[in-house]
Amino acid sequence: MKILITGTSSGIGLGLAKYFSENGHEVYGISRRASDIQNENFHHLPLDLLNYESVKKEIPNFIGEAQEFDLVILNAGVLGKIQPMAKAELSELKHTMEMNLWSQKELLDVLLSCVSVKTVIGISSGAGVNGNLGWSGYSLSKAALNMLIQLYAQEFKQTKFYAFAPGLVDTNMQDHLWEVSEEKYPSVKKLHDARGTQNMPRPEEFAIKFEKALPDLLKLDSGKFVDLRKM
Repeated sequence: MKILITGTSSGIGLGLAKYFSENGHEVYGISRRASDIQNENFHHLPLDLLNYESVKKEIPNFIGEAQEFDLVILNAGVLGKIQPMAKAELSELKHTMEMNLWSQKELLDVLLSCVSVKTVIGISSGAGVNGNLGWSGYSLSKAALNMLIQLYAQEFKQTKFYAFAPGLVDTNMQDHLWEVSEEKYPSVKKLHDARGTQNMPRPEEFAIKFEKALPDLLKLDSGKFVDLRKM
């Protein structure tokens, strides 16, 4: 397969890019920072996805003569602050929404205008449907991403679109969440309890589960929100 993945410098993006490139797939990775992947199947573009002018200019050059991508994984995103919505500053919420939603739209528009794409998977979260206390901007942005995926599915019938919640994965995000109080925000307790167990795989372990889930995912109607833990 020919795969494009954003956010490949760490976490889920790095795990997916490393796994797929090491297993013979051609991977195009985009992230602000370089990854440690040393593989001839991996091509990297250092790019800030919030720099929309650079996105419009650099992406077509980066993908070069690629005629088609089998899979595009929109993984880049930010957690934002765990805080009550009523206390969340609008500027911080706007930044989270800008990264987790509008940068995804800009990238999609550029890609779909210059190359054929079979499948787009936006990395979403259960936070986008659960509405738990404290997840504020992250929940808002992931719920909006789910709808963005649904809307694009209606407009680009030749491409399949999915909003995909990966479940619990042991990434740098969990380092931050480890410091969040269970007493103030009860929903983080399950994250604390799962860390270090098989219920929270490392990114490279998640990549294997992701590949195994792909055939079943692709059988579903385009535009769906799918939680890996419920497949």
